[in-house]
This record gives sequence, C-alpha cells and structure tokens, in this order.
Amino acid sequence: MRTRDDKYIMILLGVCFFSLILFLGNALFNTKGEPREAVVAVSMLKYGNWILPVNNGVDIAYKPPFFHWCIAFFSLLAGHVSEFTSRLPSALSLTAMVLVAFKFYAKRRSPQLALLTCLVTLTSFEMHRAGTNCRVDMVLCSLTVISLFQLYKWGEKDQRGVPLTAILCMSGAFLTKGPVGIILPCLVAFVYLWIRGKSFVRLLYTFALTALGACVLPACWYVAAYMQGGDTFLQLIYEENVLRFLGKMTYSSHEAPFYYNFVTVIAGYVPYTLLVLISLFALRYKMPAGTPRDLWNRLRDYVRNMDDARLFSLLSIAVIFVFYCIPKSKRSVYLLPIYPFIAYFLAEYIIYLAKRRRVVIRSFGYTLSVLSVLLVATLACVRIRLIPESIFTGKHADENIAFMNALATTHIGAVQLAAIVLPLVAALIFWLYRHKSLQVQIYSMLGIIFAVFFSLDGFYNPTVLNVKSDKPVALRIKEIVSDRRIYSYDPNVVEGNPLRQFSINFYLNDNVVPFEAVTPESGYVLAGDDVMNTFKEEYPAYKVTEIEDFNHKSCDNKKMLHLYIVEKTAR
Repeated sequence: MRTRDDKYIMILLGVCFFSLILFLGNALFNTKGEPREAVVAVSMLKYGNWILPVNNGVDIAYKPPFFHWCIAFFSLLAGHVSEFTSRLPSALSLTAMVLVAFKFYAKRRSPQLALLTCLVTLTSFEMHRAGTNCRVDMVLCSLTVISLFQLYKWGEKDQRGVPLTAILCMSGAFLTKGPVGIILPCLVAFVYLWIRGKSFVRLLYTFALTALGACVLPACWYVAAYMQGGDTFLQLIYEENVLRFLGKMTYSSHEAPFYYNFVTVIAGYVPYTLLVLISLFALRYKMPAGTPRDLWNRLRDYVRNMDDARLFSLLSIAVIFVFYCIPKSKRSVYLLPIYPFIAYFLAEYIIYLAKRRRVVIRSFGYTLSVLSVLLVATLACVRIRLIPESIFTGKHADENIAFMNALATTHIGAVQLAAIVLPLVAALIFWLYRHKSLQVQIYSMLGIIFAVFFSLDGFYNPTVLNVKSDKPVALRIKEIVSDRRIYSYDPNVVEGNPLRQFSINFYLNDNVVPFEAVTPESGYVLAGDDVMNTFKEEYPAYKVTEIEDFNHKSCDNKKMLHLYIVEKTAR
C-alpha cells in the first residue's frame, strides 16, 4: 500500500528529472572548470590508470578521484565521456540528497514541510547550478549532508552500534575533496550531542573511532597514489589540504575577505532572498526588552528548548559557516552543505508568511510573473531584431553581440518552444489561483521558479553559453591534425598555476600536451596571438608557421586562438 510519503518521493523524483537531468548535456563546456574535471575521467578510460591518472600530459588531479570514478563509470555505460555523463554524478548526488532530506524531515517534522524544504533546496540558484555542473562540490555536499543525517540518527540511538552508512558516506566525501568530508559531519554532530548533554569524553572517543573508520578506504587510495606519485603527490596533498586552510599556499587561490561568505549565501539563495527582502516590509517590529544579559539568557534558553531536528539544522548552518570563514580561501560552493538546512528554515518561514502575511507571497508571485513575461518579451524583441547591436559597448561588446545573435538565429523546436513558453503558463496559473488555499498559493509560486529554471536550462543557457565553447575550434583542429598529438604554449600564469587548454584537450581526447614538457623536433602548437613572439625568444631554434587563425577567444584563458606548425631548424 502506497503511503503519502511515497507520493511525495515520486513528485521529488519527477521534479529532479525535469529540473536537473533532462537538459544536462545541452550546454557544451564553456569554462575551464568543467573540462578540467572531465578530462581526468577521459585519462582514466584512455590509459587505464584509475589511481593517479595523468592528463594534459603532465598533470595529476588536484582532488581525490571519487568524483572522476563516477564520471568514468557512467561514461563506460554510455560509451564515451560527454557533457551529460560528466555532469550526471552531480545531478544524481543532488537528487539523492533531497530524497534523504525528505525522509529525515518527514519523520521528525511533517511530510508537507519536508517536501517544501526539498523544493526550496532544488530551486536555490547556487544549489541548482552545482547540481548541473561537472564539479566535485555537489558530490561532496551530498555525501556530507547525508553523513550529517546518519550521524543524527546514530545519536538518537545513543550512539549504539556502528554508523556504517555515515562512515561510507564520509569515506566517499574524503575521496572527493579531502579530510573536510570527515571533519565537518563529525564536528557538527559532536557539537549537537554535547549541547544535548552527552558526555564530552564519550563523544570524543566515539567520534574519534568513527572518523578513523571513515579513513580506512581513503587511506588505501592514498597509499596506492603515493606509490605512483611519490613526493610530488605528497606535496600536492599537503598544499591542497593544509596550506589552503592556513592561507599559505604557494599561489593565491580564491582569497576573499570575511564578509564574502555572507554575500555568497545571500546571492546563492536567489530568488528566495527577494522573498525575504519583500517580507521585511510586511512584518511588525518591536524592540526587545531587557538587559543584554537577559537577552542572552532568553536566546540561550530558546536554543536549548528547540526541537531536536531544528536545533541540529541550526547548528549545521552555524558550525559549517564558521568553519569556512577561517581559511583565506573562500568560494561560494564551499558552503553548499548548509543550503538544505537553510531551506528548512525558509520553508517554515514561507508557511508562516502564507498563513499570516499572504500579501508577501502574492507580491513575490507577482514579481516572478512579471519577470517571466519580461524574459519572453525580451526574447521576442531579440528574435525580430528590435534591439540594436549598438547598445553593447566596452570590452565585452563583441561577446554580448554574439550571444544576442545566437538567441536571434537559433532554431526553436518543439522542446525549446515548450521551455520558452512554460514560465508564461506558470505565471498564468499563479494569477488564476492566487486567492486559493495556502498550499495552492505556495506551490503555484514555486511552479514559476521551476518553470524559469526549466526555460533557462532548456533554451537560454545552451543557446548563449555554447557561443563561448571551444568545441568548434577543437573539431577544426581534429580535421587538420587528425588524432596526432598537439602542443599548447602559454608562458603566463594565473594565480601561480600554469594555464592549460582544458576544453580543447577534453574535446581532443586528452591529446594536448604543454610544449615545454616535451620540446619536440616538430609539431602543431596551439597558442594565443600574443605569445608567439615570446615563444620565438624562448625557442630561437624553431621555425614558426601559422596554419590557422580561429577568430575565437578561448573560454579557458580568454586568448584569441591560433594554430602553428613549429619545426626545429639545424644550427
């Protein structure tokens, strides 16, 4: 007999399929981050080294291999590594995480609140972006959050038995991005149980054993990787896991001030930050009475008397957020594990607004409806050429014009048309049902957000972002050189890291090698138009002949790409 929970799970599976997986392979790689990860899986399948694969001829991956193993596994089933198979681990990880989150909150709060929590999670900008990207962060987030839920359940049982699922998830998280995958779940659960009155010494003992258990599988890989990579591997691990946290890396890596994390969470929770902003004008305010000590005591008592699941969610946000404020290196995706817990409190707030301040929900829905209409109206203006190219100025003018021309000329099939029109349909439904019941108002509002993401993923993003992709250049290079190795050259560095042609290397099946690593007698060299004079000075024994000017700015290093033949002359 099917339960209501089963119905909600089927709804979530359907939502995840249409919002995450359906259009997963439509956009080509158009930044260096995605192909940098995908090419590791290409190398695994091409050379058979699943422990410490080398890509770009000289590079070992900066992160442990679990994410790349997942890509390689799905690519084996598909027959080759593609944009779809490279992003699939992230999409499936997000799907698994929201399903586990639903079961967790449905049991301890209510199925309706749990469903809303998961839908808000799926429709936050940062979470959606991470779930449709070929990056390690969503897999790490999912394994971390699932570990947190499992450790909470272990605490409910007074830490009896072995939390095997949590240990396996933390092992996977460790093998995705390092020891932070064990530290964070154990730290949050430790603090929660300590606040709930558990013995500090016993907690220290049990979590130490749990963390050690989660280190067993990663240790096997680290030993095998050290046997292949030696001291070079050890130095990389030390820099990525120790020096990064201490802010003492040999190169600058995403360094940001303390307030950066606040800004990224606010931006990452678009469009719900707009909902919260609108609500601030509808709430009633009064100054809290009492001395600072009284206020602190009331806050302390409130936290202590919170429901267990709510307190655990609050501590998950606070502990992880503070943890990532410590290192100088900061990125928005580091904070992904707090998003499901923020979604829980946002879901509570949305229900409160729908009950007590319905004008906020309606205003937010009206705003989303207007934005949906403007999105389609703007596309219509672009398609009929009402927007002149002259409105774009500055150094990005050519790129913006190319984006607009792509929107104006791309063929629109039935699926693309459905994606374009869907936000209008969702806006109309919200308008017609804006005075209905609480649940109808909330879900019709969420329907607009899902429709906009569907429209962006199904039409707008692939159409615009594919203009930036280096794939056409890679295909043209393949026509010229066939399957022969080519060489890349760029004497510059970004933040201390050598520049690589990750996108072209991915599309050429890992056949691109830095010139300086080989210095062949002759060969094809791919380089930007501003570095060949430096090449001639550095390698005066080579004759350089330009083969083709691709008239394309690389999405990896933002340089106009050229292909040359170089040949060492007798001296």
